[in-house]
Amino acid sequence: MASQVNPSPTNPKKLAFLFLTTAPLPFAPLWELYFNQSPSALFNIYIHADPTKPYDPPFSGVFANRVIPSKPTERLTPTLASAARRLLAHALLHDPANAAFALLSSSCIPLHSFPFTYRTLTRSNLSFIEVLENEKWAYYRWAARGDDAMLPEVKLEDLRIGSQFWALTRAHARLVASDDSRMWRKFNESCVLYRRSCYVEEYYFPTLVHMVDPPGAASATLTHVRWNGGAHPVMYNALDVGPELIQAMRDSRPRYGYDHYRLNGSRVDPFLFARKFSPVCIHALMGIAKERSLGENWEKNIKLLTL
Repeated sequence: MASQVNPSPTNPKKLAFLFLTTAPLPFAPLWELYFNQSPSALFNIYIHADPTKPYDPPFSGVFANRVIPSKPTERLTPTLASAARRLLAHALLHDPANAAFALLSSSCIPLHSFPFTYRTLTRSNLSFIEVLENEKWAYYRWAARGDDAMLPEVKLEDLRIGSQFWALTRAHARLVASDDSRMWRKFNESCVLYRRSCYVEEYYFPTLVHMVDPPGAASATLTHVRWNGGAHPVMYNALDVGPELIQAMRDSRPRYGYDHYRLNGSRVDPFLFARKFSPVCIHALMGIAKERSLGENWEKNIKLLTL
């Protein structure tokens, strides 16, 4: 059914916020501030919540009645990628005005106001998805189902890796949700070799977009994250959170996978979201957000978290 939806959004364009979670949303109060200062006609919220997990407190406020039919998810399996595809398909079918589709986790926060985010995503004709070539462990991810299991659909040189968090155009959302070809069936197979490399959510989407429509991708994610060399990104705690951290994230710029963006400096896209924040950060983040009014003059004070 997703293949039959209009690839072009109707007006006014809307942002689709896709939350993929296995737990209650600890930053719901922060997102409430963000969304309550925004015209409800310009966004939709969708939640994929693993039905085997408890959700206490339940989803409420702007998140009430936003959970789509969901299935269990598990790391090192294709289920996280499948859940993201399910979110895209639901959002495509639900509202023809959805123009950009941002995948978020329960540990994500917004870095800018809704108007800023809306303008950034709706004025772009590109998807913001990290598309990286020759990444470490690429062979092990490609060969995780068997040495030649991905052939002939996906050659090793076609594999691209990137952040699991992206913002897709409607055309690319439709491409992903309607991929019933042998390509998705390849990625959807269980990993029997190098199972610790089976992060399908980090290489299915970049590979598909790169193989089908590389000019349509900015080849960067707009979700900020910090790595320290480990298998997982840095988790921020309450003592880490302050205006300086938020400002540093806003001042940062993403890495681009394609040479024509990376080498000539033609793009300077801002990070719109950030992760990975511990639930204990909520009070510090709310304190920053409430130190100023949430009106139209948000751009004048860039030293505070602007929502």
